[in-house]
Amino acid sequence: MSARRLVPGIAVLCLGALLARGAALSLGFNHLLLAIALGFLATNTVGIPARLEPGIATHKLWLGAGIVLMGASISLESVLEAGGYVLLLVVAVTATTLLVVELLARTVFGLADRMGSLLASGASICGVSAVVAVAGAIRAREEQIAYAAATVLLFDAITIVVYPVVGDLLGLSGMVFGTWAGLSMFSTGPVVAVGFAHSDVAGQWATMTKLSRNALIGAVVLAYASYYAREAGGARPSVRTLWDEFPKFVLGFLALAVVASAGVLSSAQLSSLENAYNWLFVIAFVGLGTEIRLENLRRTGLTPAVVVLCSLLVTSVLSLLILLALF
Repeated sequence: MSARRLVPGIAVLCLGALLARGAALSLGFNHLLLAIALGFLATNTVGIPARLEPGIATHKLWLGAGIVLMGASISLESVLEAGGYVLLLVVAVTATTLLVVELLARTVFGLADRMGSLLASGASICGVSAVVAVAGAIRAREEQIAYAAATVLLFDAITIVVYPVVGDLLGLSGMVFGTWAGLSMFSTGPVVAVGFAHSDVAGQWATMTKLSRNALIGAVVLAYASYYAREAGGARPSVRTLWDEFPKFVLGFLALAVVASAGVLSSAQLSSLENAYNWLFVIAFVGLGTEIRLENLRRTGLTPAVVVLCSLLVTSVLSLLILLALF
């Protein structure tokens, strides 16, 4: 795709970021949540012209770039101090979510096996990205993909609003709130948004925890592909699937965290990187808001939404109780 086709949409993202920053200063609201709100209003009122869509679709690239740069602000010492507990929780919550959604979908609500698997992967790993990745591996039908993706987006929209409110009501610390969001929310963008809306510390822990979950996508895709291939009598997929689905920006994030912790970067350079990733996040979240379309949410079937809601309530409450007990 030519750069000329991307420029108009990218320009709109940048304009939205400037408006969000300006409005935040005037109204006293968080600029990241305002950026999402601007994108949401734009797509659900006037709509997004076709010529702007290619550039606006690059918002995932800016989010990934922002996450990589954020690695420079991470203290590996504090991560290692509590990281073992967090990694155990990531694996435990991911496995619990998968099992709860699969059991509810298959045994309680009678959903098709592949539909349940798409909902389970989206709720447990990384939202729509996981839905799409698993769908390709298990040969899910188009309508199943659409329902699962719409359900995930519905809860992304809900949790963006609900989590900050709960965090304020309970007076959660930055580390507890960020880790909780990273453990139990679905998609990376909303997790980062609500984390930084709470505090810088919460944003960093939310991002680190979510990246740990995202890194499990390759294993989950491989497991589902193996299960459905065995069920159909086909050949098992190769381990190459693990690498193909692994989110590569996690490696950049870790590399920059190691470099920054080694003291290679000056305070001025660290400040510049922090300013850069803050702007990249605002730009990305304007685009994220455009993905929350009311017409798609209205088409979400009630049964998939109930399945995911039950799972979310179980995992979010249990993970929060464990975090409060540990930290």
